Amino acid sequence: MRLPARSLLFSALALCSSAAFAASKDDVPTGHLPGWATPTHYTLSLKVDPDQPTFTGRAQIKVDLKEASDHVWLHGKELKVSRTFVTDAKGKRAIARYVSADEQAGVVRIDFGRELSPQQLTLDISYTAPFNQQLQGLYQVKYQGENYAITQMEPVSARYAFPGFDEPIFKTPYDLSITVPEGDKALANTAETGTKPAGKGWKTTTFATTLPLPTYLLAYGIGPWDVVAGPDIAAGAHRPQATKLRGVAAKGQGARMERALAQTPQMIHFLEDYYAFGYPFDKLDLVAAPDFSAGAMENPGFVTFRDWLLLLDKNSPARNVRGSFNVTAHELAHMWTGDIVTMAWWDDLWLNESFATWMQQKVTMKFHPEYHADLDRISGAQHAMDNDALVSARKMRQPITGNGDIETAFDGITYQKGAAVLGMFEAFVGEETFQAGMRDYIASHKFANATADDLVGAIAKAAGKDETFKNAFRSFLNQPGVPYLQTELAREGGETVLKVRQQRYLPLGSKGDAAQTWGIPVCVKYEARKGSKTACELVTGSEGRIVLADAARKPWVFPNAKGAGYYRFSLPQQQLLALGKHVAALDDGEQLAYADAIDAAFRRGDADVNDVLTAMQALSASELPDVSTALIGRVGWIWRHLATTEVQRDALRAAASKAFLPKLQALGYQRREGESPDAVILRSTLAGFLGDTLGVPEVRNALLAQGDAVLAGGGALNFAAANPDLLDDALSVAVQTRGKPAVDALIAAIKTNGDASQRNAMISAIGATTDGVLLQQARDLALTDAIKVGEMSNVLMPGHANASTHASMWVWFTSNFDAIVKRTGAFTGGRLPALAASGGCSVEEADRLDAFFKPRLAQLSGADRGLAQTGEGIRLCAALKAKQQDAPIGR
Repeated sequence: MRLPARSLLFSALALCSSAAFAASKDDVPTGHLPGWATPTHYTLSLKVDPDQPTFTGRAQIKVDLKEASDHVWLHGKELKVSRTFVTDAKGKRAIARYVSADEQAGVVRIDFGRELSPQQLTLDISYTAPFNQQLQGLYQVKYQGENYAITQMEPVSARYAFPGFDEPIFKTPYDLSITVPEGDKALANTAETGTKPAGKGWKTTTFATTLPLPTYLLAYGIGPWDVVAGPDIAAGAHRPQATKLRGVAAKGQGARMERALAQTPQMIHFLEDYYAFGYPFDKLDLVAAPDFSAGAMENPGFVTFRDWLLLLDKNSPARNVRGSFNVTAHELAHMWTGDIVTMAWWDDLWLNESFATWMQQKVTMKFHPEYHADLDRISGAQHAMDNDALVSARKMRQPITGNGDIETAFDGITYQKGAAVLGMFEAFVGEETFQAGMRDYIASHKFANATADDLVGAIAKAAGKDETFKNAFRSFLNQPGVPYLQTELAREGGETVLKVRQQRYLPLGSKGDAAQTWGIPVCVKYEARKGSKTACELVTGSEGRIVLADAARKPWVFPNAKGAGYYRFSLPQQQLLALGKHVAALDDGEQLAYADAIDAAFRRGDADVNDVLTAMQALSASELPDVSTALIGRVGWIWRHLATTEVQRDALRAAASKAFLPKLQALGYQRREGESPDAVILRSTLAGFLGDTLGVPEVRNALLAQGDAVLAGGGALNFAAANPDLLDDALSVAVQTRGKPAVDALIAAIKTNGDASQRNAMISAIGATTDGVLLQQARDLALTDAIKVGEMSNVLMPGHANASTHASMWVWFTSNFDAIVKRTGAFTGGRLPALAASGGCSVEEADRLDAFFKPRLAQLSGADRGLAQTGEGIRLCAALKAKQQDAPIGR
């Protein structure tokens, strides 16, 4: 997921908290559990048969009772407790009472029956619970005729699996034993210490005691797993012993783990050297979960992934291979920022996810520079800016008012904005200085918890910076929004200067207040008398100036050198448009930032369709897919919302074909021996854009030929007949062209096919049909077991991309709302408004969305934020459409 630390003292938690504590001991805690009772150790004994609907457990929790009380508060959800005991420090055991105090939040009260003085207690709770069916807690998965049970505890789902103190501040060791059917394997965070018979048909596996972990990092899985040995992670300067590495996959899939395992040791060594701290856990398993709610999860020693990220072979799409490396690097980076050092509370989730994203990009640049992770950081930041431009955008360090705020924090603000902000301040203080601060941060808070101030303080100390630097860093953490720098060249006192005025970036139609400032490290690239130069300043006020030493007489300027700054900029319109003539003087990151500047101007109404198309043509000359296709998303929006006549659509097709068709023709539609990763990605991107989105006949026919070849024969599908990198687009075009026979063939295959990447392509294709009856059939299929819970959005979202099918989603969604919620779980509440109305572009749609969801918000955790952001996005789209709809397309 998920794709951070300090002392466990309650006083430290109180300082960093943004949620209120209970006013008295009798009040149900709505945010943090009270700090006068804290766990110090768990012993969990489970009995799990994945073929059954329920499992049983016994949790023995040692608790430090710091104040006299007749009860303690903890978490538990959907647990049927059969007995509860409390044992005091003298060994006296008494019956206690387990009471559900807030069923929706999962808050529980344990009543002792008498007041106990401060002491060490042991709670002993026996229970039965259903396997979760929405990929939370301990959940059940059916895959190719076999059943599995596996965990996903983050963020607040451990309470479905066992009673406990389900907050990140409470890091304790765990002792775990699991009794399972003889034919199954039980695996967990730590190495197995033994297995023994446990009655007819059963066995019990015990595991080594864990290092201190919060509840959300405990992990285990039961089933007929393939467990394959990877190469040992050799000892090194920071770890004196080798570490065992294994791959875990569903039965019959283990052989496809080889590539993912082979790339792992080098990542661990890189991370150990960066942090000067060895990987401390006793083994490392990479687990291909048969169904999963996130991209992956950083459980120490037992890292879980969507299966397609780990199950690779020669026919895997190139994006899966690249994604496998990137996501593995992200999750292994979490071993340090997240697992060794854990955030104290969920308002500092960025300490986990921003750092893992930022470090992932370092790892990828080291071992696979051809993947251009430096450009991923810039383009990722730009996508985050689109969300951050909303008035309803959350802060990186968002106050937590309930579980919904926790669940919706796993977004582009936390991941991509955070990584960009870290990269910006790293560039400002220097990489070695930043690294020294990070090493101090990890060493100072190992196996404990940390807050934002701990991290900022460590970086400032290493850099020798004062409160001005800290406040600049905090200005990005503690307020939402994208800085917008309005810049202008001037001559002052014989010097060439760039005058800067900052405010918040707001798109056309926004109701926000632009009066906002940050502490921004601004770097400007400009034309010098010889070549180009860069000048940097920390701009902290509403206005600033940057001296451009040795500037040319009438220089071009680019106010975001290397594209590394998390901000948007403007120049006087003619200067901005004229930059297109100097694209060759800009590096790759700057060209991405130039594309974003054009797009930002379009969204403000300061540029029009033809300005976008002109910039697209200029950027298309780049050899890098990230740069050359940077504006195709905006062109797709223009196609969807502005190109309403065939004349306009022909003009767009002509402009896009001029920019890109020769490139695609040169690449062809099949893989070529020895071609670069850039060529593979560019072919896939252009084929989808030109053929599937814009319907360029030549490209569409080439895709259809491959789709038809896969579907030929009417029996088993011939996937080898299509380029794996084009399979989803080829099948989508075939479905749209051939109709019912194609859809029927794919649905039949989906029901039996277990190959994750092939399933992804087939599922997306049936969701892309433009036939209303067939689309209804595909959507209905998403509510059945033929589609895994984690695959549902692959079926449901493609219809939003097509104007002809978008409207029908609302009718289907509202008619099936209860079934959708039942299948996906209340924790998906934050995503449901977007599922219902993504791609909407009218005030009427936004109003309709509000009217449907507002009465249901109390039952949908996180839906209030999802509703606010989806509705605001729809209204902004409507305002932009109204502004741009009369602009000519094509000159």
